[in-house]
Amino acid sequence: MFDRLDSVEMRYDKLNELLSDPEIVNDANKLREYSKEQSDIQETVEAYREYKEVKEQLDEAKLMLEDKLDVEMKEMVKEEISELSEREEELVERLKILLVPKDPNDDKNVIMEVRGAAGGDEAALFAGDLYRMYSRYAEANGWKTEVMEATSTGVGGYKEIIFMISGKGAYSKMKFENGAHRVQRVPETESGGRIHTSTATVACLPEAEEVEVDIHEKDIRVDTFASSGPGGQSVNTTMSAVRLTHVPTGVVVSCQDEKSQIKNKEKAMKVLRARIYDKFQREAQAEYDQNRKQAVGSGDRSERIRTYNFPQNRVTDHRIGLTIQKLDQILQGKLDEVIEALIMEDQAQRMEESM
Repeated sequence: MFDRLDSVEMRYDKLNELLSDPEIVNDANKLREYSKEQSDIQETVEAYREYKEVKEQLDEAKLMLEDKLDVEMKEMVKEEISELSEREEELVERLKILLVPKDPNDDKNVIMEVRGAAGGDEAALFAGDLYRMYSRYAEANGWKTEVMEATSTGVGGYKEIIFMISGKGAYSKMKFENGAHRVQRVPETESGGRIHTSTATVACLPEAEEVEVDIHEKDIRVDTFASSGPGGQSVNTTMSAVRLTHVPTGVVVSCQDEKSQIKNKEKAMKVLRARIYDKFQREAQAEYDQNRKQAVGSGDRSERIRTYNFPQNRVTDHRIGLTIQKLDQILQGKLDEVIEALIMEDQAQRMEESM
């Protein structure tokens, strides 16, 4: 482990030199690449340097105990050794986690697609609840939420809503929401007071940069049409809505949220790029399917990952067996307790695999 840490530290110092090189400074691509690499390992290097400093202080304190000291001084040194030993152990555990290979998408923005599934209007209402929950969580983290496309229902929910959450590390936390979410509650339209079970699906895609997905204009079919509101009622007589079809992969994206055709096309391209990137990633990692299915962040969208039980104010994440009696708070966007538990489980699994 410490050999790896020495290599990481040497690389960090080398990157400092490179980022001061005029040739690199004048090369935008290289500058971006090296700056990101340096940023990615900075926390590890800082923790390792603190570890080395603590270890040096600990060794010095242990040597002091060998000298002739009065009782009071000896007790002070022993107390210092105890504190330094505890800090050393903490840093070793932290370094183990920091050395676990990072998901290269973790720092990216995330495009989320929430759809009502089984349950008709109740499923659509639940999809709306999930969208509002994620929006509030994003706001609490200082992230920005932007709706890309939405198909609402007359009862106040969504058949489908696609939105982007922009902010550092957004994907690293939201990626665990991939899958089927189940709700158990008494619908407002249920006169008999019976509990109904409905589901909504959530897909989380890392935003893809143009340099990561090579999409040729000739491979995209662009169709325009008039935007429409709920029930098909026309709300826009101009052909502002856009449908993009990536012919080689068959991926289709529509966007009619904006009044401008140009803006709708820009939004649709972001979603299209993310879906194609996601598709290529899944294909490239097919050989690791078994490991991915065992991992917390497997991304299997048919998997039922969480149940929201309204009568008992309970949320259960089935992947890690976590049950919390705080449904009302969680729907207000207070997701930290759930997401942190998922991150810890994922890190433990990754650490075990890397060992």
